[in-house]
This record gives sequence, structure tokens and C-alpha cells, in this order.
Amino acid sequence: QVQLVESGGGLVQAGSSLRLSCAAARRIFSTNSNAMGWYRQAPGKQRELVATITSDLTTNYSDSVKGRFTISKNNARNTVYLQMDNLNPGDTGVYYCAYVLVAPTWNRTRPLGSWGQGTQVTVSS
Repeated sequence: QVQLVESGGGLVQAGSSLRLSCAAARRIFSTNSNAMGWYRQAPGKQRELVATITSDLTTNYSDSVKGRFTISKNNARNTVYLQMDNLNPGDTGVYYCAYVLVAPTWNRTRPLGSWGQGTQVTVSS
């Protein structure tokens, strides 16, 4: 029922930047979730949460991306963004956005709904 479409990925060199977008068909915040988030999955690894943003603009990041990634939103456009700076090869993976429920601890935060196709980010050394 809820559609999320990711875009903005690509092949870049280490040290460069990318800005990912997540377009939602409906309002990005609802009674079913308290935040939007970005996940990524590298080959052979589990999908991991990298950033969240709540309706009151509280943001959180995984340790590996703190200081380099910035999550933001535009409610009027029903869009969530992930600005990624100083990329390194460890950032390579498929990036997905999702409606999430932020828990008291980072590891207990959970995505809601089904996964979209994601957008591929590849960083060369």
C-alpha cells in the first residue's frame, strides 16, 4: 500500500559524495511509524541501519557513518534524503529507505512494511 522509491546511487571514487532520495507516495510520517530511516546491505552481509530521522527532527547514525552522512526530510515533498560525504569503499552496498519504529536502543529499531528495490552505491578506492 505504501510505496517508497529510492534513487541517487551510482559509482563514485573514494572521497566523493552522493545524495540519495527516497520518494514516498504518501506522507512520510504516520501513526504507524515515528521515523524514517536508511538501511544498506553489502554483499554477503546483513542489512544494517545507517540513519534515522524522527518527526521532530531527531537524527541518529551508525558509528561507521557519523560525521559523514546526513539524513534530512521534506515533508511537503514526501521525501527523505541521505547526503553522503567522504565516501569510502566500506560504504558500498544497496541502500534502502523505510518507515521505521525507533526504539530506546539502536539495535532494536525496526523497519516497517516491505522493502523496495533500493539504489546501488559503489565506491572505488
